[in-house]
Amino acid sequence: VQLQASGGGLVQPGGSLRLSCEFPGFTSGYGMIGWFRQAPGKEREGISVISRQDRRTRYADSVKGRFTISSDNTKNTVYLQMNDLRPEDTAVYYCATRKNRLVLSAQLSAAHYEYWGQGTQVTVSS
Repeated sequence: VQLQASGGGLVQPGGSLRLSCEFPGFTSGYGMIGWFRQAPGKEREGISVISRQDRRTRYADSVKGRFTISSDNTKNTVYLQMNDLRPEDTAVYYCATRKNRLVLSAQLSAAHYEYWGQGTQVTVSS
């Protein structure tokens, strides 16, 4: 399963970016898909995920109110709209998916996701 993330770049604080992740059509029925990020020297953290079965979304506290995840199955793409970006959002952003659903407490845990894209760099700096 290959995921293709794109849309990263350099943006000033307060700016916006939209990340895209293309996924294979046969994975559209997989239980979970979402976005993670990893900053230098830090562990990979869950940012936002969608539970495919009930279409519920979940966000890390650090991005609530600023980031929005959405999925378009007609285009086999999941998006992450990022607004009001801050220097601490600087990281490599990855999309990931897994076949089965997760309990709520595990949904933002990177360890539970089976398939990963290659990552796209987001740098927030003036």
